[in-house]
Parts: sequence; C-alpha cells; structure tokens
Amino acid sequence: MLLLTLIVSLAAIAGMVAYRVGEALGLASLQDSARQRLNLYALTLRHEVEKYEYLPKMLELDQAVVGLLERGTQSSLEVSRHLERLNERAKTRVIYILGRQGHVLATSNWQQADSYLGEDLSYRHYFSEARQGRPGFFFGVGTTRGEAGYYISAPISLAGHVMGVAVIKVDLDRLQDSWTHAQAPVIVSDHYGVAILSSVPAWKFTANQPLTEDVQQYLRETRQYNGLPIAPLDLLTQKVLSRDAQLVSWSGTGTESETEDQVRGLFLAQTLPFGANGWTLTLFLPTDLVYSMARLYAGLAALGILSFFVMLISWYLRRQQQRDRALARLQLERAHAQLERKVEERTRTLEETQAGLIHAGKLAVIGQLSTGLAHELNQPLTALRTLSGNTIRFMERGDLDTVRANLKRINDLVDSMGALTSQLKQFARKSPGHSGLADLNAIIDHALLILEPSIHQHRATIHVQLADDAGRVLCNPNRLEQVIVNLLSNAIDAASTQNAHPVVQISSQRQGQQVAIRVHDNGPGLSEEVRLHLFEPFFTTKDSGTGLGLGLAISMSIIQHCGGRLTADNLPSGGAVFTIVLPFPGAEKCTTH
Repeated sequence: MLLLTLIVSLAAIAGMVAYRVGEALGLASLQDSARQRLNLYALTLRHEVEKYEYLPKMLELDQAVVGLLERGTQSSLEVSRHLERLNERAKTRVIYILGRQGHVLATSNWQQADSYLGEDLSYRHYFSEARQGRPGFFFGVGTTRGEAGYYISAPISLAGHVMGVAVIKVDLDRLQDSWTHAQAPVIVSDHYGVAILSSVPAWKFTANQPLTEDVQQYLRETRQYNGLPIAPLDLLTQKVLSRDAQLVSWSGTGTESETEDQVRGLFLAQTLPFGANGWTLTLFLPTDLVYSMARLYAGLAALGILSFFVMLISWYLRRQQQRDRALARLQLERAHAQLERKVEERTRTLEETQAGLIHAGKLAVIGQLSTGLAHELNQPLTALRTLSGNTIRFMERGDLDTVRANLKRINDLVDSMGALTSQLKQFARKSPGHSGLADLNAIIDHALLILEPSIHQHRATIHVQLADDAGRVLCNPNRLEQVIVNLLSNAIDAASTQNAHPVVQISSQRQGQQVAIRVHDNGPGLSEEVRLHLFEPFFTTKDSGTGLGLGLAISMSIIQHCGGRLTADNLPSGGAVFTIVLPFPGAEKCTTH
C-alpha cells in the first residue's frame, strides 16, 4: 500500500511537472511563432507604407507645383488636374498641396462635392511637422469624408524657405482586409494605444487601455479621429509572460456574436514595435493547442515509472553524444589551427618571394638602362677631367676668376651626377608592400630622371598631362614608380623601332572614386597575339638578352595588390596605350600585402 501510494504520488508529481514544462515550452514556441508572423505582418505593413514616402518629396521638383507656390504661373485648377492624374497612377487615395498657412491650394479630388480645396488643415500634425522642414507621418480620420487613412507630408522648399506642404493620403484598408482572413486576430495601435487597423472590425478605433483626459483633449483638438468615440478594448490580462507577451481573455461585453466566436478563450497577445511613429503590432494566438498538449504530456508522464528509466537512458545517451561531439570538436580545432599555421607560413613565403621578384625587376630595369647611364656619367666625368686640368694651369698663372668659374662648373656637374645616382639608389632599394598615399607628380618626375639617359639616347619626347584633381592615388609609392618606369621604358623602346623621334605621353584623369593613368606611344601598337600573352611571365617581344619578360607581369601584380587594374589596348590613331586604374584617396583603402 505504501509503495502504491509512493508510485501514485510520484506519478502525480511527474504529471504536474510535465504539465508545467509542457505549458512553458508550448508558450515559448507559440511566442516564437507569433514573433515570426508579426515580422511578416510588419514587413507587409512597412512595404505598404514606405512605398509612398518618396512621393510627397518628389512634388518639390514638380514644375507645376513650383509654379503654383512660387511664381503663380500655374492656376489651382491646372495643378489639381495634374494631381488628379498623378493620384490615379500612384493609386493613392488623394494628393493635395497646402500653402504656408495650411490652406489647400490644389487637390486631386477637386471634382468631388466634398473636395479638400480651400480647407484649412493647419491644425493637422502632419502640416506642422512639414512646416518646420521635417517629413510628417500621421494616421487619422478625414474631417471631410470621414475616411481613415495614412497621411505622409513633406515640405516644399524653395531657396531654403518652406513655401508649402505636399500631402498624400494612403488607403490601408486593403491591407486590413487581407488580415481578416487570418485565423489569429491582429491589430495595429498608435502611440496612444488606439487600434488604427484591425482584422476584427469591432476592435478598430478602440484603445487597449482607457485614455487619459489629456490624450482625449489632444485628440479632440487635432481631430485625429474626427470625434469618433474611443472605447476601451475588452481584453483582460490573465498572466504576463514577458515585456512583449501576455495571456489575455476577452470579456465579450458590447460586441457582436460573430466577434465573440472569433476571440473566445485564452490568447497569447504578442506585441512588436513598428516604425518611428510609435506604432505597435499585436497578434492574438489561441492557446488551446498549447494547453491540450500540456495535458497530454501530464497524462503520458503519469502512466508509470517507466518514463523515468526512459529519460535516464535518454539522458545518458545524450551525454555520451555530447562528449563525442566535444572530442570531435577538439580534434577539428587542432586540425584547423595546424592548417592556419601552414597557410600563414606559405603566405609569408609567397610574400617574400614576390618582394624579391619585384626587387629583381627593379634591378633588371637598371641593367637595361646601364648603357645610357654610363654614357650620361661619362660626359660629366670627361668634363671634370678637362676642367680640373685647366684649373691647375689657371691657378699657376694667378687667374683666380677663371679658377672660380671652373670650380663652380665642377660643382654643378657633381650635383647633377649625384642627383641621378641618388635617384637610382632610391629606386633600387627594397620597399615594403604597404599601400599609402602616392604623389603622381613626384613619382613621374623621379621616373623621368631615371629614364633621362634612355630618353636622350633615343631622342624621345615625353609629354606629361596630369589632371589637377587626379594628382594622388592610393598605392605603394616606390612600387608604383617601378611600374611607371617599366611602362615608360617599354613605350620608348616600342616607339623608337619605327620613329626617329619617338613620342610618349603620360596623363591622368579622375573617374569617380578612381584615377586612370595612361601611357601611350606612337609605336607600332600591339598585335592580337601579343595582347593575348602580354601579361604572362617570361613573355617578351624584345630581342634575346634585352629582357626577361617579367616587367609587365610584375607590374600587373603590383597594381592588383593596390586594389587596381592594368590593361593594354591599341589607339585608333596608332600606337599602344597602357592604362593603370587605382583608388582615389577617400575611397575604400587598398588591401596591404
């Protein structure tokens, strides 16, 4: 007997616990479902409301409306006809224009007997908001026709002054009618708690709580609901589940039997804030299934103590599965960490290899220019030898003025040679791959100084045309200089193959958030076969021993690392053009390498 009592007691306790757990889980699941459905309702409502928000502001650009408000070149009748056509196309309820004092100057319903034309709507909230230069949003009942709608207003500003207000009225009844087919009632309340939309017709223009005297006085003054009586909604709170959910029942006083059948029983009232107007969506889901399932769980739990063993085995298996998952997760994390280390090592190796290749490209350019450099340095050295010998003889004669002049020329020649060798030393050094602000003018000046021997050797003419607003780009300056030197050197070599006086032009142009740098020549251009393989490593059109075919491949890599692109094409007038496109300072920063 004692054992039976213990079993019955345990069964009763298990049933009670199962009932409470089932109730909690069911209500939690019901809240999740309610939130999802509320999000869908909010999405449709937001779409229905926001798709018209642009329209009042667009009327500021309408010449007919501007002519009515500013110049008086348009009559009220002409603008009203224009608004009537616009209203038909936009499928809004009405569109109208208010003057500075709040009187309706033109309206799309001008032909109707209850037209808004001439009405004073300065007391409306949406007018006062727009009059202060802000867009207005307002739901209310029209004072002329008694039709509810959503009003959207925008100021019409001319030369910084508000000359009038454009207003549209949107019909939300179609959206509300679609909600009436839903099994779960839903309402949309304003910031006072007044239901402005409802799937239950009897609930429209009711309040979820009694309105204070101040609120009632404000509604009477603004005529927001045109004097409609706002009765409290007969819902009784049974239990508060969270800040946005509670269990409610319907008292059923003073409403029709059809509504009573629709909202009978206990409901989960789930709320969701909507928009900046302080609106709130409330969905009422019946809880019958939740409590039916809770009673079912209680009955199953009370069938016998066997449930305890089933739960114990289930708990053990679940714990074992969790341990297996934890072990597998640990092994996966170790493998992932090892893979990341290998990736980092490979990335570092590739970056070092790329930096060495870029540096080798610089040295290759200097090697190609070595003949011209030797010639450029040989002439000043010869002059230095002659001047120094003359200076000794003039000193022996006591001609100090000539000695002084010779020494000044020697100093100038040394400065010139020092500038060239200094620039070559700066160009040849290894540079970090980090991107930064690059001055195109300075880079091109340095490149031309490096290429000066080659320019003199080929008697080339260089034209530089840099736009004032395209003088800076985001790239590594030293590596960009390497690209410019390579492109200019290639252009001089290409143009000199068929011209006694080769001409190369380098220019820049701003293109939005990018800068385009173009290098084009008057050479033979690029054949189709050359264009297909131009940027491939070790591809070259030069004679054997004069190039490795890495210059353009390295240049392409440098530009891509700066977030840009390098392309090649032929000019209609002849010759080839290479285009570098790089980000302009202020655009998104380049990726560093």
